[in-house]
Amino acid sequence: MEHNFKKKFGQNFLKDTNLLNAIVQDGGISTQDEVLEIGAGAGALTKQLSLNAKRVVSYEIDLDLKSKLLDLGLNNVKFIFKDALKEPIEEIENNFEGNYKLVANLPYYITSPLIFKFLQESKKLISMTIMVQKEVAERIIAKEGGKDYGILSVMTQFYSVPKICRTVGRQMFYPAPNVDSAVVNLELNKTRFAINEKEFYEFIKKCFSMRRKTLLNNLQGYKNFDKKQIGNLLKDFDLSKRPETFSLEKFVEMFKKF
Repeated sequence: MEHNFKKKFGQNFLKDTNLLNAIVQDGGISTQDEVLEIGAGAGALTKQLSLNAKRVVSYEIDLDLKSKLLDLGLNNVKFIFKDALKEPIEEIENNFEGNYKLVANLPYYITSPLIFKFLQESKKLISMTIMVQKEVAERIIAKEGGKDYGILSVMTQFYSVPKICRTVGRQMFYPAPNVDSAVVNLELNKTRFAINEKEFYEFIKKCFSMRRKTLLNNLQGYKNFDKKQIGNLLKDFDLSKRPETFSLEKFVEMFKKF
């Protein structure tokens, strides 16, 4: 297609039908499902979603693609030409009758903020199946003890059960990006831990505020507790260790102590 690819929108379009079909299967999309797509691009994934889903709502920020997308004639697709990251979650979810699934080839520059937006704010989302940078996918599924483990790992696993479905080489895109990608599926489970989500997120950010420091040093000042008070409160934990050595379950235990 003739298109002026815009670097600011992170435009790297998929072009392989077999891969597009595989992503739809990774999302578990059936004719009963309503689907949200972020970043329609040229509409290649949108078309495959429309063939498998009951209904698709697809956001696209680039108005230059509007006529191309509307000309596809996809009757069960509603295109919305706005920035999904800035759109209030209530406005997005008003487009759906009930629960929905998110499937998207995400622009790399909005990956983390978009994941957090939907995990933290959504009331109707069932799952996310997203194409992301391979290194981001590895951070999402990382377990404690490794260099990839951090805030993104803890919080995605707090809200969901994530898995890498497949890796995708850079040559599968046009134009080709500088990195390989991966398809990640996150099945949401927001009832797993009965704690305040927003406060827990602030707690985790404090825990990982300086990766090279011990957990005790990072937690100093949290809720106005000094080191001695924190040591007494969390005496069952070795706070001389760095934050990346603790599992999600251990962080939840610590948070409950506060």
